[in-house]
Amino acid sequence: TFPFIALCIVFIHIFFLHLQGSTNPLGYDTALKIPFYPNLLSLDIKGFNNVLVLFLSQSLFGILPLSHPDNAITVDRYATPLHIVPEWYFLPFYAMLKTIPNKTAGLLVMLASLQILFLLAEQRNLTTLILFKFAFGAREYSVPTIWFI
Repeated sequence: TFPFIALCIVFIHIFFLHLQGSTNPLGYDTALKIPFYPNLLSLDIKGFNNVLVLFLSQSLFGILPLSHPDNAITVDRYATPLHIVPEWYFLPFYAMLKTIPNKTAGLLVMLASLQILFLLAEQRNLTTLILFKFAFGAREYSVPTIWFI
């Protein structure tokens, strides 16, 4: 929550600088006040650029000291690493992808199973039930599709 609070404070700061200009605590003439635009706006942009360069340099060049040691394990394409444990709700899709050797066919089967789940959610009213019976009534088309996969 602290970053959001800091962001709100920054926006309030910029808003009031736009609204009133710089403060006048010593009672100087108002003609001597520094207008917000372009002086303080350029300082805000310079500070934003400094923070952006800091974050980009950390994310591009300093990522290895912050990364997890499991990311340095050499890849074995035929075995799932021990630190990767699929969640229980991904197990059907994980099983589909592991049992079908072709990656594209496994992906198509996974997408088809998701489509069936979405279509079954629409099966509650009578009109979609009739459309399902009409669309999936011809079973001779389903066997060659399974053989193809």
